[in-house]
Amino acid sequence: MFTILIPTWNNLPYLKVCVESIIKNSSFQHQIIVHINEGADGTTEWVKDNNFEHTFSDQNIGICKALNQASILAKTKYICYFNDDMYALPGWDYHLVKEIENIGHQNFFISSTMIEPKPGNDLNIIQGHDFGDLETFKERELVQGFKDLRMENWNGASWPPNVVPRALWEKVGGYSDEFSPGMYSDPDFSMKLWAEGVRYFKGIGESKVYHFMSKSTGKISKNDGRKTFMQKWKISPGYFYKKMLKMGKKWKGPLKMPFKGLVFAGMKLKVFYKSLF
Repeated sequence: MFTILIPTWNNLPYLKVCVESIIKNSSFQHQIIVHINEGADGTTEWVKDNNFEHTFSDQNIGICKALNQASILAKTKYICYFNDDMYALPGWDYHLVKEIENIGHQNFFISSTMIEPKPGNDLNIIQGHDFGDLETFKERELVQGFKDLRMENWNGASWPPNVVPRALWEKVGGYSDEFSPGMYSDPDFSMKLWAEGVRYFKGIGESKVYHFMSKSTGKISKNDGRKTFMQKWKISPGYFYKKMLKMGKKWKGPLKMPFKGLVFAGMKLKVFYKSLF
């Protein structure tokens, strides 16, 4: 059904749980492609021993290049980007497929809903529900109770797990290499879809994954993705998420370009000012 792309960087314990949860808890069969960054922790051997399709780089090339390399092997109509520190909950894919069947066109971007252990203010994430880390993972409790953690469908699909038609992925060129190793590549990809006329950005409340929040980003030298985004699109990523994608707000249908009033003018002035430095 989907081609699931999973970039990983020496994170084998989490990768094992992630892939096994997809196989165990999916309603459909999917093509799984792992991009191995370095693989110094036994990842390469594990992937080969289990005959998973994969691509490889001998050093960490970041999320963008990893996804683009892995996507070359895609054989299905839809591409799904998954983080390696996520646990796919039963029916995660069923609700996404059901949504795709109901959309009636191929100009969309949809996301699952994450459950995270730490509290926070993100309206598109179910936060503050700790089911443990790998050593203390309360898998049975999570699987038995996740349906009680309700979330309505929400605006602004952007973060993984997400699904986009492969034709649309190829049309916009996948994730942009100028955002390597990956900071702000998510809003950039959504903005590329927006520029192609996509207005169907929807988070599916019943499609859920648990996010362990294992921070591989703490090991890398981060790119200044915010500045790159503003230079490229001439708007701020915050304005794009809040005013255009309406991230996290209740889904009410395809999005429209917001009214360009004082908020827009203030944002443009800020972008211009920051572009000078």
